[in-house]
Amino acid sequence: MNALTLYLTRVATGIGTLTCVAGAVLAQNYPVGPVRMIVPFPAGGGVDSAGRILAVRLTESYGKTFVIENRGGANGNIGTEVVAKSPKDGYTLLFTGAGFVTNPSLYAKVPYDAVKDFEPISLMALGPNVLVVHPSLPVKSVKDLIALAKAKPGQIGFAGSGSGSTPHLAGELFNTMAAVTMVHIPYRGSGPAMIGLISGETPVMFLPAINAGPHVKSGRLRAIAVTSKTRLPVMPDTPTVAESGLRGYESSQWYGVMAPAGTPEDILNSLSAHVVKIMHAADMKQRLTEDGIVPVGNTRQQFAAHIKAELVKWAQVIKRSGARID
Repeated sequence: MNALTLYLTRVATGIGTLTCVAGAVLAQNYPVGPVRMIVPFPAGGGVDSAGRILAVRLTESYGKTFVIENRGGANGNIGTEVVAKSPKDGYTLLFTGAGFVTNPSLYAKVPYDAVKDFEPISLMALGPNVLVVHPSLPVKSVKDLIALAKAKPGQIGFAGSGSGSTPHLAGELFNTMAAVTMVHIPYRGSGPAMIGLISGETPVMFLPAINAGPHVKSGRLRAIAVTSKTRLPVMPDTPTVAESGLRGYESSQWYGVMAPAGTPEDILNSLSAHVVKIMHAADMKQRLTEDGIVPVGNTRQQFAAHIKAELVKWAQVIKRSGARID
């Protein structure tokens, strides 16, 4: 190695060391100012509500402001792209839901790579659905519904809050696994879908548990199963779809935090540790459980594995159902 090469090597090594030191200092002091958490959906929905709960707790935990910024549009694609192209410094995060893993299959093209452009931080919680029917429908179990759907192929409708929504895809997964052909009836949002359901216009729906509870208690709807892996504490007498005959069935909305790929490891680890601690707090568990939400708070690696598995699972369901948005 000649003198010039040796000199350049030492300079490059020095720059690399300074960069690492600067990154470490940045992470140790993080955050020094407000952090924005972009929710790629309008205010008032399930993802937005969950994000605001977490933002308050992160603000308390760090002593710095975590603020929700809604960037709705294109079923979450617009806000998600904003985060993918944001500075990789930990001051712009993505708080999103299951649409993150279904959009790549529902759209011909999305403006980001769900795996390469993001660093998973932690899965906050799961939001299971409840398979509910209007009382006028003569079914009291999953087996009854399957039998009726097979006897009347293409004649039983299930409500959804739009094409590609979690309730829609939960129904398509049910169709595939039960070998039936219930027909998806899309409404313009969850409110109109619930009106159609409660009126009996569309007698079946995979309704978010947080919305189903009051209507089941009042007798306006009949709950026949939950879509989670295990029974929900708020509905202990309602079996899961899986234990009702469709082994392996699971479909839940989920809520999680991500950062742009390239964000310093120390910042990612710090954020993950804070979210895990928050989600394992007794008061947080009680609050979410009472709303029919399953608190999680897992590691970066576990969340990454969840995302990859969900991408594969829903790609198969969407391909079989023929569901498309564009």
